[in-house]
Amino acid sequence: MKTIENFDDLLIHIGTGRWNALYFLANSFMYFMWAIQGLSFVYMAPALDYTCLPPDNATSVSEDSCTYVGITEHGAEVQEPCTEWHFDTSIFSNTLTSEFQLVCSRAYLRATYHSIFSFLSVLCLLWGYLADRYGRKVVVVLTHVPLGVLYIAMSFLPTFSMVLAFRALMGALTNATLYLLAMEVCEINKRSTVGVLMGLPWALGTMVYGGLGYLIRDWRWLNFAISVPFLFIFVFIYLFDESPRWLLVTGKKEKARRVVQRAARINQVQLPSEEHLLTVLQKTQEPMPNAEEGKMIKTGCTSPKIFSTPIIRRVTIILATCYIITTLVFTGLNVGGSVFSPNPFIYMVMGGLMEIPGYTLSAPIINRWGRKVPLIVSFFVCGACILSTVIIPKDMSWLVLTLVMLGKLTVSGAYMILVVYQAELQPTEVRLQGKGVALVSASLGECIAPYITSLLAVAFPWLPSVLFGVTSLAACFLLAILPETVGEPLPETVEDLDKLWRRKWMSSSNSVEV
Repeated sequence: MKTIENFDDLLIHIGTGRWNALYFLANSFMYFMWAIQGLSFVYMAPALDYTCLPPDNATSVSEDSCTYVGITEHGAEVQEPCTEWHFDTSIFSNTLTSEFQLVCSRAYLRATYHSIFSFLSVLCLLWGYLADRYGRKVVVVLTHVPLGVLYIAMSFLPTFSMVLAFRALMGALTNATLYLLAMEVCEINKRSTVGVLMGLPWALGTMVYGGLGYLIRDWRWLNFAISVPFLFIFVFIYLFDESPRWLLVTGKKEKARRVVQRAARINQVQLPSEEHLLTVLQKTQEPMPNAEEGKMIKTGCTSPKIFSTPIIRRVTIILATCYIITTLVFTGLNVGGSVFSPNPFIYMVMGGLMEIPGYTLSAPIINRWGRKVPLIVSFFVCGACILSTVIIPKDMSWLVLTLVMLGKLTVSGAYMILVVYQAELQPTEVRLQGKGVALVSASLGECIAPYITSLLAVAFPWLPSVLFGVTSLAACFLLAILPETVGEPLPETVEDLDKLWRRKWMSSSNSVEV
């Protein structure tokens, strides 16, 4: 048996079995549910054809069915806004759009339904702080229990203002603590594989939602159907333990010992002697771990060192911009079914299907060809495909769908690579700050996308393709500035990054001179 010297060795000894699988399944289940909730805008608040229903004294209705011309008591003509509409129910029987009349001057509220959820999800920075201070499981319970209640209760809300309020609360309670918990109980040599596999349920959730949207055309019943399964998370919460790594770091060694012993018992593994086990646990009194890299990092409040030197500022701004572009394009393609395809149900299912190779193929590709080049190629192919849809005739919808799906595949892969690239570029001492900047940037792109596909596309149908295509191509030029990280040790300090940057650029300059 290999000598167990630290907690990571202990996790390797315990192995990956039923105990770890419980955390992986819980997190995968959450990704599945979040995909559906994040995409609920597509079938619950879709763009619909509508016709103004003017009063009896109206003489004409505007072309956009937003105003009508009426006759006053004195016989004068006056233009008035429409207040009632007849909605097309050939595709959807009842939606937020039709029930709460989200058209004309209220059309922006359709996009707001999605964006308010994304915008308030930045509060997961707060939940991350609380998880570091009070424990991972505590935060999971405090957020996921009310989430289950809110998801289901939204099916019965009488006003759209209440719907928006509930969506805001849902976004505020959404956080990645469960992912962190799952990574902390995973063997260090399996984290990249497990991380990718736990993301696949997002693609599955996208496909399932396409099928449910086809079967259930009433928004209240659809929301109820996609929310009730969330209650299964309560079973996972009851069964899994607190993170033993967090317990050790915060000095709760006895509780950590009991969790480790339970893990070994469930995985049917023999632990070392009690004395050796206590010695290993005693050693683990280092700062909090970064779940993805397995490195130890400090979690206290620090100065904004992520902007302390020109190089780290440049890296941070470029990565933040790339996150905005990635989520802008990814979300835009997710919610842009009405722009790119005549069938929103097939479009959704195919979009989810394209994410699977995007996620799974990225790991072997970057292991062979590095991070930078595959990322640039992904953005270039995505941008070229989407931009080319502008010049394709409308009667060739199959070609438009093919190119958009190829763009969806490549932007999905770009996202997975970007996460790895960021973790390897940003030094350990500012990596948490970097993740915070990335989260806010990603939320910004996700907030903007539905306004482009649901509002601007009405006036300029070509605009979404141009914006998504041009921004993807722009990301290629930004990434060309950054150094390759494959085969390089993770930078621990900002000074380490400065050295890596200068060494890479000096090497490039020498190659050019030769």
